[in-house]
Amino acid sequence: MAGQTSLSPSVQHIAATPSAQAGAVVEARYNGVMAESDVERMKTEMMSGDAALSVQGDDAFASTVLPRRDAHDDDLDLPFRRAGRAPRIAIVHEWLQVNAGSERVLEQLLLCFPDADLFSTVDFMAPKDRAFLKGKPVTTTFIQKLPAAKKLFRHYLGLMPMAIEQLDLSAYDIVISSNHAVAKGVLTGPDQIHISYVHSPMRYIWDLQHQYLRQAGLGWSLKAIYVRWLFNKMRLWDFSSAQHVDHFIANSRYIARRVKKAYGRPSSVIHPPVDVTAFTIGETKDDFYLLAGRFVPYKRADLVVSVFQADPSRRLVVVGDGPEAARVHAAAKGASNIEFRGSVPKAELVDLMQHARAAIFAAEEDFGIAMVEVQACGTPVIAFGKGGALDIIDTAEDAAPTGILFEEQTVDSITDALTRFDARADAMSPDTCRANALRFSEESFRDRMHAFVRETTGAVV
Repeated sequence: MAGQTSLSPSVQHIAATPSAQAGAVVEARYNGVMAESDVERMKTEMMSGDAALSVQGDDAFASTVLPRRDAHDDDLDLPFRRAGRAPRIAIVHEWLQVNAGSERVLEQLLLCFPDADLFSTVDFMAPKDRAFLKGKPVTTTFIQKLPAAKKLFRHYLGLMPMAIEQLDLSAYDIVISSNHAVAKGVLTGPDQIHISYVHSPMRYIWDLQHQYLRQAGLGWSLKAIYVRWLFNKMRLWDFSSAQHVDHFIANSRYIARRVKKAYGRPSSVIHPPVDVTAFTIGETKDDFYLLAGRFVPYKRADLVVSVFQADPSRRLVVVGDGPEAARVHAAAKGASNIEFRGSVPKAELVDLMQHARAAIFAAEEDFGIAMVEVQACGTPVIAFGKGGALDIIDTAEDAAPTGILFEEQTVDSITDALTRFDARADAMSPDTCRANALRFSEESFRDRMHAFVRETTGAVV
């Protein structure tokens, strides 16, 4: 009937109780099943409910519709506090396959809470990569035993929400999830505190869905329609499960904004740990710029190469490989000032990082650990001024800067950044760059995580 709002079954279920109506409004608005007039009407109706709403525009609404969680309050009545014992802690990781960025966070979480038990959707990590687990057993989900799961577990994405909800964490007082897909979806009760460290909401089901579908070559085939249907269902679940998390931690201010946009929830920011002790300042700087990383579309390595192809007076050393390798090499057009090294041993890469005049990053990163590693070598960074780079690079005009940011992913913008770098290079000292990197040390991460858990749970950890 005209003028009426037709809610999806999941939204109808959420909206059935007054205390949950606010979440239903946000979910319905995100999925386009409510008109703006209906959103405003439901905001007003909920003023008399228990959601403690304040209608101050959409931004204020998104941050206040959720039930208030005062987990740091002195009156928090948790079983471990009543019993005067140490809390039982569970750590939930997405999946264990390779030792990469999120595993660095997991390693430090296990050092913070060595008695915690570890859970994951699957565990297929090779023995050579799992030393950081120190023999700790891993409890996995039923996906571990599904056909071909070792190689194709990501193909079971549609089953992961159900799988993660089957992990029984009822024996734990504090649950810490390390999330970039479904880990935050574990079920917890009112006597438990769930803290979720978010590397990123699932980009491929939220704002980058269209980009991922294009890159996968999915148009409107039956397979593509299924994938779009699946992503729609995953968005509903992803939003709903986020409402059961007590506290979010984002790995950068950029990811905090993504969490707010996707889930309507505020986040604290604790940057991921970087092993800055593995890097030292190079004694001298050579006259070359460094481009290092995997050749995938969002890194825009071809764009950086094009800049140097057009300016033979500057030398560029390129390290890396990947599916975009042919495109990156083609952008050089055989220019003699561009040297491709391919994949190199870590020691050789560190040496290049130490001696480069500057390193260039053209991607929009969630955080950007490689930028911190370059700074730990005492080397300035020239980076795209979006995402995690804004948290890392100090461009202060009235102090010692550690790099230059450019506004657009274009040849002209990067060329302008190189010119600005030339003008300020003498002010970027190796010691200042390294001091900047030390803010992101593993020790700093552990200190901040300990402090956050103490503040939000009252636990002595």
